[in-house]
Amino acid sequence: MLKDLVARAFAPDGPLARVQPHFTHRAGQAAMALAVADAMATRSRLVAEAGTGVGKTFAYLVPALLSGERVLVSTATRALQDQLHGRDLPMLLQALALPVRAALLKGRGSYVCLHRLEQTRRGQAGQAGSASESGTAGTLARIEVWAQGTCSGDLAELPDLDEHSPVLAQVTSTRDNCLGQDCPRFDACHVYRARREALAADVVVLNHHLFFADLALRDAGAAPLLPGARVVIFDEAHRLTEAALQFFGWHVGTGQLRDLGQDLLVLGSQRAHGLADWPALSDALRQTAQQLRAVAAGCADFAASQSARVPWTGAAPDGTDPARWADALHSVVRALRAALAGLDGVTAVAPDLAHLHARTVSLLQCLAQLSAPVEPGCARWLDVGAQLRLAQSPLDLAPALRALWQGTPARPGAWDEDAEPPGSADARTWVFTSATLGDDAQLSWFTEDCGLGDAHVVKVDSPFDYARQAALFVPQQLPPPADPAHTGQLAQWVGDAAARLGGRTLVLTTSVRALQQMAAALRERFAPGCGIEVLAQGQAPRRQIMERFRAPADGGGRPAGRVLVGSASFWEGFDVPGDALQLVVIDKLPFPAPGDPLVQARGQRLEQAGRSAFWNLAVPTAAVALKQGAGRLIRSESDSGVLVVADTRLLRMGYGKRLLRALPPLRRLQSQQEFEAALDALTRTSTTDCPGA
Repeated sequence: MLKDLVARAFAPDGPLARVQPHFTHRAGQAAMALAVADAMATRSRLVAEAGTGVGKTFAYLVPALLSGERVLVSTATRALQDQLHGRDLPMLLQALALPVRAALLKGRGSYVCLHRLEQTRRGQAGQAGSASESGTAGTLARIEVWAQGTCSGDLAELPDLDEHSPVLAQVTSTRDNCLGQDCPRFDACHVYRARREALAADVVVLNHHLFFADLALRDAGAAPLLPGARVVIFDEAHRLTEAALQFFGWHVGTGQLRDLGQDLLVLGSQRAHGLADWPALSDALRQTAQQLRAVAAGCADFAASQSARVPWTGAAPDGTDPARWADALHSVVRALRAALAGLDGVTAVAPDLAHLHARTVSLLQCLAQLSAPVEPGCARWLDVGAQLRLAQSPLDLAPALRALWQGTPARPGAWDEDAEPPGSADARTWVFTSATLGDDAQLSWFTEDCGLGDAHVVKVDSPFDYARQAALFVPQQLPPPADPAHTGQLAQWVGDAAARLGGRTLVLTTSVRALQQMAAALRERFAPGCGIEVLAQGQAPRRQIMERFRAPADGGGRPAGRVLVGSASFWEGFDVPGDALQLVVIDKLPFPAPGDPLVQARGQRLEQAGRSAFWNLAVPTAAVALKQGAGRLIRSESDSGVLVVADTRLLRMGYGKRLLRALPPLRRLQSQQEFEAALDALTRTSTTDCPGA
């Protein structure tokens, strides 16, 4: 019955065609939708890889809406959440004439916390590390004005808000500092209002991190979303294990220590003034967090590293002085114990202080676990980013995830792999989809890691005519990727190509160092006023950079001459249909960083099991990443362009054939002359001119 409804919805004269003026019946989209409908009818697990242009969003949303079931749709990014809730769902509900209620649910960090906003306003004057001293008073003022009128409390409503602004941590809540029902502003809380709306909705759009956080924090008061949902759909499923990893094992960050110190200072002074030396306790936590990071900073050149993870295989992270590391950890423990002593006698004064006490205890427990020998089957590392994070996680998430898909109570750390699966009455439908899930017919790169060996697998090819729309070129004249001169000469080569094309170029690098070197060289080449603007990851929030790249030239609708250099975060989720992007350059084959502790540990585990770490981990991981990067080029049936992979290993090495098979069936350009001719053909479609050509 459901399959009949789905088939009619996607028919050339069906409801979708009547509502969408540019609707095109796609056999692949309809086939995927029927596979989703079948999974719902049988309460089974479906893994569906859908190439770019298939229309996978409608392929899973239509059967989900027509099923009459309560549905969770989880994504990897907030951008896709907003698109689903703000555009796709309303369009489909209108087309299908369904009285379905949809809700959008994000993590705590996406919503302004009214209680913490008031605390920050009252406590900022004269306090070290306050919003005014850190130069973010203007941001705080904007948030205060906006907070008085917002209905959702979603900070995404604020245009041009810097997602890295330090003031955000002061006006949003976390699991650690949220007071829950003890909060004086609980009735007006945007987080819990969104959760209540989600509980009443038929379709809830959330993200992977929130999905796993809900499972892990159920006992801590998180809204129980899963028990009422019979259908769970993961879009951008290739990011699933990355999200799950953060909710298994143990994690402590210097940001947590600084936040605890800041809250001790503000809340202690406000609620228990004079009952402890709150400034001293706060300062001790701040200083020990700095000391810990300073010791870790000597173990690797983080700016040049392809990975932000530093191995921690012994008593101390690799490359650090064990004695200094132990002393830094002991200093953190002493500061936490001092804070705990100060809080011991005042927890009854206010719920805020009781929560601070619980946070301190939790941090001490995590540090104790991370100071003990590494548990078998786990990896330990330092995660270096905006903050330093000490982490330990299991190498194999498949047993825990398999238990979840089979219905075992989902609480990380208490999985029972041998538990019997639930009866059919309790079974759920699980759908996992992405444009890139593997490079073999079984999509084993994804299914093995996620415990989905028994799932039904469907692969739907892209409807685009890649051989006509796009070409692949591998320059032969550049130095090998391992040569220090590779990035510099590639930058010069890219500059020539971008000048010939008039911009319209995206350069994807495999390291931060290469990004910085490439961006600097291109900015030197294209001085202001030449007609080509160089954008680079990190110069502004990602959303602003993407909007700037997409924006037409001033005074007209023609594409602007822009070159964007990006690293990890731009390899996916960057969607620029049309003439604004016609050249994508990948600097090197995106093999996982060999120094990454998780890669090392998983590779050793494979070798011990008699399998090749290179062929079973490195190559399929590179294939998926390469597919993601290549997917930035062609986003619609009318797009055209050239993909450049500046790594001759793609043609010289045996594994190159496997990586080539992972790419779309692009026509091949054999020489620099053919490449330049292809650029000239693309240039004729644009009026952009650059004197640097």
